[in-house]
Amino acid sequence: MTAHRLKGRAEGLSLVHEAALDVARALAKTKAYELSRHLRKKVEMLFAHLKRILRLDRLRLRGPNGAQFEFTFAAIAQNLRRLAKLTARAPPARVSACVS
Repeated sequence: MTAHRLKGRAEGLSLVHEAALDVARALAKTKAYELSRHLRKKVEMLFAHLKRILRLDRLRLRGPNGAQFEFTFAAIAQNLRRLAKLTARAPPARVSACVS
């Protein structure tokens, strides 16, 4: 047990949820967790963009239908931006093999 976890406790006492913490630490070292964390980061970045750039932090339309419309509209705008970026790129160079 590290010193920062013993802060304010008598030395030698264990934490109540130490077993759960050990399980969480073991899961954090797996490849599946790494993949999950990577995918979660991508989703969180999209939501951050919606909230910050497209100003979806406060809904302007009221009710469930208004909120759904506003979110869908913002998602469409975000997808159109991504589509524009993807189509603006130069196509990949073709490698042609000359056989003599």
